[in-house]
Amino acid sequence: MGFADQRFNVNLSILFTELPLLERPAAAAAAGFTAVELWWPWIDSPTPEQSELDALKKAIEDAGVQLTGLNFYAGRLPGPDRGALSVPGEESDRFRANIDVAADFAKSLGCTALNALYGNRVEDVDPAEQDRLALENLVLAARAADRIGAVLLIEALNKPESPLYPLVSAPAAVAVVDKVNEATGLGNAKFLMDLYHLSMNGEDLPQVIDAYAAKTGHVQIADNPGRGAPGTGTLPLEELLDRLRKAGYDGWVGLEYKPGDAPSAESFSWLPAEARAAR
Repeated sequence: MGFADQRFNVNLSILFTELPLLERPAAAAAAGFTAVELWWPWIDSPTPEQSELDALKKAIEDAGVQLTGLNFYAGRLPGPDRGALSVPGEESDRFRANIDVAADFAKSLGCTALNALYGNRVEDVDPAEQDRLALENLVLAARAADRIGAVLLIEALNKPESPLYPLVSAPAAVAVVDKVNEATGLGNAKFLMDLYHLSMNGEDLPQVIDAYAAKTGHVQIADNPGRGAPGTGTLPLEELLDRLRKAGYDGWVGLEYKPGDAPSAESFSWLPAEARAAR
């Protein structure tokens, strides 16, 4: 087993960012990858012009890569925001306006995973009120995902880098997954297991894998410390991915790491070229 037995995709919102958005799919293809994922690319607009959506769709299709994951609108990301769906007022409205736009764009490219970042705690707002709003919006998102045959992903981040984000452990995120599935009866809410974030929280990664592999809809990786490529830190990522496979996970593994000072294309030396194309 090992890295060569995984199905990797490249997150084009953290890798190849030295290039304009529309050039990144082709750059990933030139590096040997056949699958990509994205955070919501239009941080200022949950409802961009159709021409912008069409241009990105064409760039992905022309590159010959598959879009396997897409975030719903999440505010300024990268930046100070960590999602919009639990933030009362304008941000919640923006998230709701984005739901069908994101789902329809995903459907147009055969993408079957939509990630909904929960959002930060807001000063002077009752956390229970935010959680009620979050569940309402996640139910809407789960139904939209179901409409296009997709899963809804719910992610745990890490507390050191996201101190206002409430889902900073695997159990916390999985509890929300369970609440959404109970509310909708659809069963399409899944855990997004980001091994970097969980390691930053000090969680026992083998234990997390054993406990939650069956509820996991997507995996993302970066090494720790530094959030760099595998091999730049101390995480035994190859062993952890093997453990996930043995636990029954056979989905995508998103490369969501920082390439460092060199061009992104030079950050893949840890992965043999013949192992980059999805199988």
